[in-house]
Amino acid sequence: MIQVIGVRFKKVGKIYYFDPNKVNVKQHDDVIVETSRGVEFGEVAIEKRMVEKDDVILPLRKIRRIATDEDRHNIEENKQLAKEALQTCQHKIREHKLDMKVIDSEYTFDRNKVIFYFTAEGRVDFRQLVKDLATKFKTRIELRQIGVRDEAKLLGGIGPCGRMLCCSTFLGDFEPVSIKMAKDQNLSLNPTKISGLCGRLMCCLKYENETYEEAKKEMPDLGTEVKTSYGKGKVIDLNILEKIVSIKLYEEDNVLEYTLDELIEEEIILAPVTK
Repeated sequence: MIQVIGVRFKKVGKIYYFDPNKVNVKQHDDVIVETSRGVEFGEVAIEKRMVEKDDVILPLRKIRRIATDEDRHNIEENKQLAKEALQTCQHKIREHKLDMKVIDSEYTFDRNKVIFYFTAEGRVDFRQLVKDLATKFKTRIELRQIGVRDEAKLLGGIGPCGRMLCCSTFLGDFEPVSIKMAKDQNLSLNPTKISGLCGRLMCCLKYENETYEEAKKEMPDLGTEVKTSYGKGKVIDLNILEKIVSIKLYEEDNVLEYTLDELIEEEIILAPVTK
């Protein structure tokens, strides 16, 4: 086991583990830490805790100290400088007629580098752009291409549900979402109904997926042939949430509905039968 704390650098960004380095910190404290990008300013999202060594990438970088008011003032200055840098970058992109869209920019805490986040359909030769920006800002320049989901996370917005986007308010990481999740939840497969502002499948399809998967394990498969007290039939529909099974009888052409408990109690589904 090893002691760590979790630090977040963006409002809803990923949480990274660091060595507490004997610094007494608590949740929501601002701290100065060493990162692969250099010295950075972050917020403690997870207080000191013990985790398995296999759950972290060693060696852990250390916390330097608790942030001061001067550090916070520097961060605010960096944010203002980043806004100005964004406008300059947008102007340069138009000047060079590049097929790309810059979304956001940020300075590292020590202003040793300015990072521009952009989207593009394909590869873009931005070498001359980087040279121009480096000449303008007299610092290291990094252009980082991001996907449409990351773009939505940075820009924010209101989803089809009427609430602020999950990715921009509380989701730290994107989890895989598949069309199978929509099918399992009996949702419309119309892309306009199950896609978010980013044009990808909505992240919220993942939220209830585990519940549906567990419930589905208890239910018979569609098309399963069964024997009831009214005759033989087959399963034609499932209401996963209410655990209701619809069975169509072969002879009477009627549709019967049973709850899962009724199926078990009446021992209707013992094994598939043939017509």
